[in-house]
Amino acid sequence: MEEIRNTHIIHEDGKIGEVQIADDVVAIIAGLAATEVDGVADMYGNITKELVSKLGMKSLSKGVKAFVTEEGVVVELALNIKFGYKIKEVSVKVQEKVKSAIETMTGLDVVCVNVRIANITIEQN
Repeated sequence: MEEIRNTHIIHEDGKIGEVQIADDVVAIIAGLAATEVDGVADMYGNITKELVSKLGMKSLSKGVKAFVTEEGVVVELALNIKFGYKIKEVSVKVQEKVKSAIETMTGLDVVCVNVRIANITIEQN
């Protein structure tokens, strides 16, 4: 049975065809962008870049919800932040990075990036 996914047309050309993008693809882009910000330990649910190679790209959408509406994209992220980083500064950087990545890669407008700090992690040496 095929999985039902919300998809949205991001390009339509009568001569060639159309390009569609699924909500979970937008969520994966957001998850990748967020984990690239210094101070972000990982997405809520302990999904790290190292685990992606083992579990697959779909795992990056854990801790991320993306909704594509007529007004644009709304993203909700749950993050684990590293101890010692300023939460407000990291959050703003995540918002900027996620917005930029989604808009650059998809051409969709991002109207909102909500960040929820789910946990603080302490790095073990």
